[in-house]
Amino acid sequence: MKPQNKFSTGRHQEQAAAAEQTAANSGALEFQSAEELLRHDAAQTVVPPEIARRLSKSIAESAPPRRPWWRKLLD
Repeated sequence: MKPQNKFSTGRHQEQAAAAEQTAANSGALEFQSAEELLRHDAAQTVVPPEIARRLSKSIAESAPPRRPWWRKLLD
């Protein structure tokens, strides 16, 4: 004999829909991956001007990337 589920399929779907609606109403966001979370956070975060200036200076002072070995052979 097949054991009965505690919740019927219809009841389970109703609960899932209610949970999604509650999350939407509370302003909670759900991300599929950590990368999505980081992208969302980066879009919401303002970089302080001093940090932006120091970062730009650091990038300008860094050496340009080396040419790949195969590029040297073709040139």
